[in-house]
Amino acid sequence: MSRRRTHVLRVDLSTGETARERVPRDWRRDYVGGKGLGARYLYEELSPGTDPTAPANRLGFFVGPLAGYLPGETRYAAVTKSPLTGGFLDSYAGGEFADRLAGSLDDCLGLLVTGAADRPVRIEVESGRARIEASDAWGADAAETDERFPDAGVACVGPAGEREAAYATVASDGGDHHAGRGGAGAVMGSKRLKAVVGRDPPPTVPDDLAKLRDRDAAAYGDDPTGEWQAAGETVETVDYANEVGILAAEGWTGTGFDGADDIGVEAALERATGREAVADAGQGEGPAVPGGFRIDTPDGEVVPRGAAPITLGAGLGIDDFDRVVDLCGVCDRLGLDVIGAGNAVAWAIRAGEAGVVDCPVSFGDAAGAERLLESIAAREAPPDLDVHPDLPDALADGIDAAVARFGGADLVPTVKSMALPGFDPRAAVGVALAYATSDRGACHRRARPQDTEPLARPDRSPTDRVRDVVGEQNARSVLWSLVVDDFVGEAVWTDLGAEWLAAVDHPAVADVDRGGDAECEADADTRSDPVAALATTGERIWTLTRLFNAREGFDRDDDALPEPLRTAAADGTPGVDVDAFDRLLDRYYAARGWGDRGLPTPAGLDRLGLAGVVDDATPLDDRPIDLAAAAESDD
Repeated sequence: MSRRRTHVLRVDLSTGETARERVPRDWRRDYVGGKGLGARYLYEELSPGTDPTAPANRLGFFVGPLAGYLPGETRYAAVTKSPLTGGFLDSYAGGEFADRLAGSLDDCLGLLVTGAADRPVRIEVESGRARIEASDAWGADAAETDERFPDAGVACVGPAGEREAAYATVASDGGDHHAGRGGAGAVMGSKRLKAVVGRDPPPTVPDDLAKLRDRDAAAYGDDPTGEWQAAGETVETVDYANEVGILAAEGWTGTGFDGADDIGVEAALERATGREAVADAGQGEGPAVPGGFRIDTPDGEVVPRGAAPITLGAGLGIDDFDRVVDLCGVCDRLGLDVIGAGNAVAWAIRAGEAGVVDCPVSFGDAAGAERLLESIAAREAPPDLDVHPDLPDALADGIDAAVARFGGADLVPTVKSMALPGFDPRAAVGVALAYATSDRGACHRRARPQDTEPLARPDRSPTDRVRDVVGEQNARSVLWSLVVDDFVGEAVWTDLGAEWLAAVDHPAVADVDRGGDAECEADADTRSDPVAALATTGERIWTLTRLFNAREGFDRDDDALPEPLRTAAADGTPGVDVDAFDRLLDRYYAARGWGDRGLPTPAGLDRLGLAGVVDDATPLDDRPIDLAAAAESDD
């Protein structure tokens, strides 16, 4: 297998054609792979206004240039136009499928799928080639689909994706891993693509890269983040969020949940039969950090992540760990995003309580929540579930769709139609800024002020909040273009991966070292310093996704604070100050060099090498907000 990835595989499901094509060197240099390269293809090839579930939409399965070599869990990026938000979407998953996809792609950076089949199919990837095969698995859930391919890695849609639920996932490894947020599974289902199958084993790591991998894996094991993950994986976040006062509970009616201890890390440690094995996590021999907790249930093994106790537990008022894991298993098998599905059920409960729509399910009712989840995936309610007959279908299209059908806009918050993770920004306004400005809708991973701000209150200034959010968004744009396990990358890479990229002579750093220049007005430090160049790459990629969304009609109005967060919660938690948030948003735009509509400017595009990329259909602001004026208005 080549240690340099220079191609993509294309599959047109409408025509049945497959092809290999070389990725332009300047695209690899300026966008690297993963998120960045996926964004570049989407912006280049997708016409504005394209229906996300139409054949013309693209669905990319992208890896990074070092896929299969890096420390931590091998991951891939699903990149598409979201059927939930109507904007850019990148969603990530790790595990065996990601490992095998890295090996099966050979010298390719991804698989780019267009068109739609006239019958259910799967795509098999092997030795750097792709082929289309008929699929007889339509109707099977994620676990059942995976069982059909015991000697391969499988990413598939469950029943929710087949019915194009707007937050359907791409489920892999039988539902243990998901490219979860934003509805990539709905796009996959609309293409009648049941599964992508990676046939080859993971790549063999060259000796020089193995030394780097082992060094960084060991360093991560000794890092506080690695120790935290080893002790409690992300399940521990429910304990943390409750302790620091940012855990949203019972449909965003308050912060803090009395039953958090019963559904957190201690419960997981007590119930787990083990942790994800080395092969499953793709971490090589003797990994420093184990994977998630394996929990046996009557319906099979489930590996709950942190979103399960937060959204399906505290968010639905359920303090029984076993029942939370059961609900997680339902989502995993059906292929529903846990955060989107849990919030949809919470909205239905609150809407029922408020008389907005008929819904007999209540907080704490695990059995009722399970029935509603199954109804959402099916887009219809069984005769014995006494809900409004249109409710499951509306909820399958997202909370905003249900609000448009029934009302209840003030119940459960969304940003760009995406439901929020369970970290309540009413208790940490930096989290509100991170949610509002996220390129894919409400996301707790693009920037993570929830990790620091609650512990630093009241010492966080507006300058601190904006600096952290902008810096983390840019840095993660690089890490997610490398498609590294971002916990590992953040913890041990102070150089944004420059040393690793240099080891494979990647143009993102090689062209800098050799004096080559991107199509940008970079300063001398950026032209000569690979780390500075990668920092600019992160900003370039983040700006490109903003251009994509702007072309789809997004602007400042879509970065607004959602209505439920503007007012006090039922338990008295005060709402976010709207005027203070707007001033914070001005500071954010000023820091990015964007204008008052939240759009990039021609000068900024020149600096980032995007002036030759942007098209006439993309609106821009004429000039950036003045940083001094924005700061003065906030003093």
